[in-house]
Amino acid sequence: MQDLATLAFDHAPVGLIVTKDRVIQQANLRFAEMFGYECTDLTGRSLSQLYPTSEEFLKIGELGLSKMSQDGRYNDERIMQRRDGTHFWCRVRGQSLTPDQPYNQAIWSFADISNTRSITQMTKRERQVATLLSEGQTSKEIARALDISPRTVDVHRARLMEKFNARNSLELVAHLAGIPL
Repeated sequence: MQDLATLAFDHAPVGLIVTKDRVIQQANLRFAEMFGYECTDLTGRSLSQLYPTSEEFLKIGELGLSKMSQDGRYNDERIMQRRDGTHFWCRVRGQSLTPDQPYNQAIWSFADISNTRSITQMTKRERQVATLLSEGQTSKEIARALDISPRTVDVHRARLMEKFNARNSLELVAHLAGIPL
């Protein structure tokens, strides 16, 4: 019989991974299933293969490193990519085991939240703006984070409002958050 810790990791109701420098060292069954892989397919693979683009992998990596450098923790909700190329909303939580080098060794949980947040065809930049909007950031904060102008953020917000058939920003955020209207 497996020891209790291994049993809990392997059969947790959320996806769990252990990483070293953003490379998967171990993945549980739920994580592999969520992304469409076998656990053994993921060992030794970069997390980059699970992002819609390599740019998003790098940008979220920079944001994550900045946040984890403060207290060793990170969390967000973002769009990820399954093995078959389909996208889905995912809640991500991380804890560094090496606070002085946050990505050196970390434990991450992933929860598929696509049943509460619809996937609408969005450009990479729209996904970035949508993610930051859903975190409650203002146009100025989003502009600084993405190194674009606040006016460009407003243009992306307007496109998102049209795609989600939202009448205002609050309604857009409700759609992005999966809150029933």
